[in-house]
Amino acid sequence: MLEAVLAAVAEGGPVQAAALVGGRWSTDGPQSERVGPYLRTTVSRAPAAGPAEVGAVRGHARAYARTVARLAPASRADVLERASRAAAGNRDDLARLLALELGKPVKDGRGEIDRVADTFAVCAAEARRIGGETLPVAGWARGVADTAFTYRAPAGVALAITPFNAPANLLAHKLGASFAAGNTTIVKAPPQAPAVSTAVVALLVEAGMPVEAVQLLHGDGAVGAELCAAEEVAVISFTGSAATGAAVARAAGAKRLVLELGGNAATIVCEDADIAEAARICARTGYSNSGQSCISVQRVYVHRSRFEEFLDGFTAEVGSLTVGDPLDPRTDVGSMVDDDAAERVVRWSAEAAEQGARVLLGGRRDGATALPTVVADPPPGASLVREEVFGALVAVMPFDDFGGVVEQCNESRYGLQAGLFTRDLDRIVTAWRELEVGGLVVNGSSNYRLDHVPFGGVKDSGFGRESPGCMIEDYTVVKTLMLRGTSLWGTA
Repeated sequence: MLEAVLAAVAEGGPVQAAALVGGRWSTDGPQSERVGPYLRTTVSRAPAAGPAEVGAVRGHARAYARTVARLAPASRADVLERASRAAAGNRDDLARLLALELGKPVKDGRGEIDRVADTFAVCAAEARRIGGETLPVAGWARGVADTAFTYRAPAGVALAITPFNAPANLLAHKLGASFAAGNTTIVKAPPQAPAVSTAVVALLVEAGMPVEAVQLLHGDGAVGAELCAAEEVAVISFTGSAATGAAVARAAGAKRLVLELGGNAATIVCEDADIAEAARICARTGYSNSGQSCISVQRVYVHRSRFEEFLDGFTAEVGSLTVGDPLDPRTDVGSMVDDDAAERVVRWSAEAAEQGARVLLGGRRDGATALPTVVADPPPGASLVREEVFGALVAVMPFDDFGGVVEQCNESRYGLQAGLFTRDLDRIVTAWRELEVGGLVVNGSSNYRLDHVPFGGVKDSGFGRESPGCMIEDYTVVKTLMLRGTSLWGTA
């Protein structure tokens, strides 16, 4: 299947995505088309799942869970290591597919596939580390004659619902960690990236992942809701908007959830920062993937004494970004996912201008391509300050007092990740303690992530942590063994 997908990419024709149900790849059923946001032509087709397909997946899942759970961790790790090498070997072709389906610049796509390779390698390492404990039961009088152990057992059936903005790497996280934990996984692919999702699943299967370990369906939110409610599913990992995350939680009921939701990430630039470097980093990380990242730089607060200096440097850096064809290796900013997403950037920047802000760059779009937009001095109530723009827009605002700017950052209903540029250790520790976020990046913007480091948010940004090690905890359950009358510790 992987060869067929990549061959279609090379030939320039529409890519036929496929479902994987009960160990069989299928393209049968009504087809949904994905029109590329830059080329404006059909780049992929996928079979839309109906009740029969959802029912079949559910029917297979429970039996498959037992089969996968019996695989030794070493066997799972070997598969994931082969998948890591295969991802690296198909880097350019997969990056091209990302560009076609999503308008993501090929340089960003290559970076995403590099991360896929890393993620699978980390998942393999974490599979090898799964273990348990010998419990200190003899430390209390009632346990003196006993011995107890635990180990982490697979949860059973996992559901992975993946987003469009990083469909390859976030699928690698969810599916890779679930398999490392010994689960079978149902994947619900994003409608905007059916071919990319098919390719990643196929890559794993061809690396030796048993067909019992994964099933893949395509479809809309109704398919996801039906899967969330399925009684066979033990744990759900979802990445997407806060509103959809709330719907997932309602549909799931009493299931284990890992929700990585939205953000309108803030970065603070203090007066002691290297202003030129802060401006360069914020420009490069505020518009990568057209700002379509939950930790993309959206709000930048700069000390008033350096505000105009930062604005000058920042607008110069943003103005130097190359906007255009995502297949061109020189392109920094390609298309957004669709016209509506690009129009949100235009609409919110115009709204801020009406409220007294200055639109220094952008504020326009060409189809689904939003020109990189810089808005200075928006009021606190502007949509681009309060809500998640998820687009090629950065708002820059001055601050006077460090404690005050921390409070401004915390006024957001989101709390995923923040950036801080300073050399002051006391400020760093204060920000780490006081900012209501899941992670703080010092001398970097909010938009930085290592795939083996815990990642996740608070408030409306969700709960749970997405790194393979943390996810394996969510994808497993602790099972206890109690040996009555047998003691490792002595009985006196």
